[in-house]
Amino acid sequence: MSEEDKLAAEDRMIEDEFQALINDYLNSNHRRKVEVITKAFNMAKEAHKGARRRSGEPYIMHPLAVARIVSREMGLGSTSISAALLHDVVEDTDYTVGDLEVIFGDKIAQIVDGLTKISHGMFGENVSAQAENFRKLLLTMSEDIRVILIKIADRLHNMRTLSSMTPAKQFKITGETMYIYAPLAHRLGLFAIKTELEELCFKHEHPESYAELSNKVETSAQERFEIYESFAEPVVKALDKMNIEYEMRARVKSLYSIWKKMQAKGIDFNEVYDLFAVRIIFEIYPGMDEKKQCWDIYSAITDIYKLRPDRIRDWVSHPKANGYQALHLTVMGPDGKWIEIQIRSRRMDDIAEKGFAAHWKYKENRIEEDNELDKWLKTIQEVLANPNPNAIDFLDTVKMNLFASEIFVFTPKGEIKTLPLGATALDFAYNIHTRIGDHCLGAKVNHTLVPLSQKLKSGDQVEILTSQSQQPQPEWLNYVTTAKARTKIEAAIRRQRRRISERGQKMLEEFVGEEQLDNTLYNKTLNYYKVEKREDLHYGLGNGDLKLPDSRDKLLKQRETVEPKQDNLFVRYMKQAMSGFKKAPEESRSDIAVASPAKTGEIDKKAIYKLHEVSFKKNFIVASCCNPLPGDDVFGFITDKNEVEVHKRSCETGIKLKSRFGERILATEWGDYKQYSFLSAIVFTGIDRIGILNTILSKLAEDIVVNIKSVNVTSKDGIFEGVFHVHVHSVEDVNVLISKIAKVDGVTTVHRALI
Repeated sequence: MSEEDKLAAEDRMIEDEFQALINDYLNSNHRRKVEVITKAFNMAKEAHKGARRRSGEPYIMHPLAVARIVSREMGLGSTSISAALLHDVVEDTDYTVGDLEVIFGDKIAQIVDGLTKISHGMFGENVSAQAENFRKLLLTMSEDIRVILIKIADRLHNMRTLSSMTPAKQFKITGETMYIYAPLAHRLGLFAIKTELEELCFKHEHPESYAELSNKVETSAQERFEIYESFAEPVVKALDKMNIEYEMRARVKSLYSIWKKMQAKGIDFNEVYDLFAVRIIFEIYPGMDEKKQCWDIYSAITDIYKLRPDRIRDWVSHPKANGYQALHLTVMGPDGKWIEIQIRSRRMDDIAEKGFAAHWKYKENRIEEDNELDKWLKTIQEVLANPNPNAIDFLDTVKMNLFASEIFVFTPKGEIKTLPLGATALDFAYNIHTRIGDHCLGAKVNHTLVPLSQKLKSGDQVEILTSQSQQPQPEWLNYVTTAKARTKIEAAIRRQRRRISERGQKMLEEFVGEEQLDNTLYNKTLNYYKVEKREDLHYGLGNGDLKLPDSRDKLLKQRETVEPKQDNLFVRYMKQAMSGFKKAPEESRSDIAVASPAKTGEIDKKAIYKLHEVSFKKNFIVASCCNPLPGDDVFGFITDKNEVEVHKRSCETGIKLKSRFGERILATEWGDYKQYSFLSAIVFTGIDRIGILNTILSKLAEDIVVNIKSVNVTSKDGIFEGVFHVHVHSVEDVNVLISKIAKVDGVTTVHRALI
C-alpha cells in the first residue's frame, strides 16, 4: 500500500470513529449539540496532526476513544465529550487554555485546564516525588467533577491499549490504576468501568493466572448454564403471572474477583461456589412503586426457594453512598447450591452501570447536564463537609483504598486531619497543636468519652479535652504511634525532668548549707541513697521519691564510694571503642552477604532485570511485606540504597510503590536458585486423629529433602490446623509439598499462606 493510500485509509478510520461517536451521542437523552462536538473534533484533529501513539495509530484516535467512553459508557453530554476530545490539546500542542475559552467558552476550557493540571500533578510522571495529599484530588473534583470522569475514561483507554508499553511502564500504570482509578470509579458508581479496570490490571500483571482462570470459567459454562436453567424455570413462571416486563440473566463474577477470593481464602477454583449471580431487571412505567415491585419479586422467589436470612441486602430503601440501589438475596437452588439474586428496576440497573450520570435520563423534564452535575457535585461536597461517620463512607471507600496506611478524622468544626493507620486520640491532639497535646486530659470520639490510648478510625469526629494543670506523662509514650507526638512528649518530659532536677539540686544545696558540695560529698550522698548518677539523685529529691535525712551528719559520716558512671567515663569509652572494633568484621561480613549483591550500580530501567545468585550472593532483596518466591509474578523496585527489591505484583505495598514511584519500577525475570532458599508458609486443616502429623511429615520426606524451619499444629473439637514454615527454592517446590500433604487421609484443605 502506498503512503497516500495508507493516509487515506487512516482518514477514513478517523472519520468512521467520529461518526460512531456522534451516533452514540444522538442515541442519548442529551440535547442535540452536534456542532460544538464537531468543532472540538476538528480542532483536536488539526492540533494532533502527524502525531502518533506508541502503537503506531494516529494520535487523534485516543481522544476519540476517550470521548466515546465518556458518551456511551458514562452517559455524559456535549460539554464533557468536547472536553474529552480536547483533553491533550493544551498539554501536547501550542494551543492555550485562553484559546479554548475564546472558541468554546468557560466550561470546556476549565475542564481541559483541570485535566492538564492533574496530569502534571496527582497523576503525572513525577507523582512519586511528591507526598501527594488526596485532598488535592478532592479539590479538583469540587471544581468540576467531569475532570475526574474524563480522567478515568482516559485511563480506561490507556489500559485497553497497554500492551504497546514496556513491561516496567505497564507495572507503573497498573499500580496507579488499582491504587487510584479503580476505587475512584467504584465510588463514583461506575461499576462497569471499575470492573474492566481491575480485569485489565489482572490480565497484564498475572497473564498466566488470567488465561488459566478464563479457560476454567469457559469450560464450566455448560454446568453453570444447567444450574441456572433448573433454577430459572419455576421463577419465570411465577414472574410471568405478575404481568411485568422484565429480563432475567445469569452474570458471571469477574475473573479478578474470582482470583482475589481464591487468593484471600487459599482455595481452588472448584471451591468458589458463588461464581455467578442471577440478575432480574424489570421495566418501569409511570406511577410504578419500584420499591414495592422489588419486594413483590422477592416474595415470588422466596415462595419457591429457601432463603438464607443473613444474606439479604436492602439497598432499595437505603441506597449506597454512590447511588447504587438493588435488593440482594441468596437462596438455596434446586441443585443444593446457594444462588445470589439481584433485583433491580431498569433505572437502578442504569445507575449501577453508569453511576450518577444515569440519573439524568430519568428526570421528567429534561434538565441540562450542567445543572444535574451541579447537584451531583453538591452531594460530594456535602460528603466532604459532613462529619457524620456514615457520610464519610466516601473517604472510607476511596481514601482507605488509595492510601491504606492513612486514616482521616474530623475536628469538632469538621476539618479533615490525616493520621497514620493505628493513630490514637493522643496522636490527634499533638497533630492539632503541641500545646493541646501537652495539656490533653481526655478525648471524645463521636461524642463519647474515650481514653487517650483509643485508636481512631476513618470518619471519627474527635474532640480533645484539655486542662492547664495536665502535663505529659512517661506512660503517654505507650499511647502514641506518630513520630511528631513521640518527639513532643519526650521533649516535654525532658523539660519537666530538668525543672524537677534543678529543684532537687537546690534542696540538696540548702540542706548541706555551708558544706562544700564537692565530688567527695556527692559520692557520699550517692552511696547513702544507693543511686549512680547525680541527675537521678537530683530528680529523686525534686519529685519527692528520695527524702533528705534528719541531719547533715548522716550524709557526712557515709564512707566515700566511687561514682562509677562518672569516673569510668574514659574506661567506658575505651570499652565501646574496642567492642566496636571487634564487631566491625562481622558487620562488614553481613553487609557483603546481604546488601552488596543487591546493590546494582547503573540499572537499565527499560531492559528486563535478571534476578540471579552467584556463590550464595544475590543481586536483589526479597520484600518482607509479601515474601515472593521464584515463580511468582513479580516486579523490581529500586530502593534509595540503589538495591533491587522484589515484590509480588499483587502486593498491597507494591501497588502503592508502582503508583507513587513509577520511574523506579523494573520488569524482572527469575533465575535458577539452587543454593539460595526462600522462606514460605503452608497452612493445612483437617480431621484430627492420632499420628496424623507423623503421617504428614513422613509423606513430605518421601523423594525429597525438606528443610522445615518450624511446625505449629493446634487442635480443637476434633479439627486441627497446622502451619509449616519451610525453606524452598521456588513456587514449584511449594506446590509439590502441598500436593503431598493433600494426599494424606484426613487433610481437608491445604494452601500456601503469607508469612
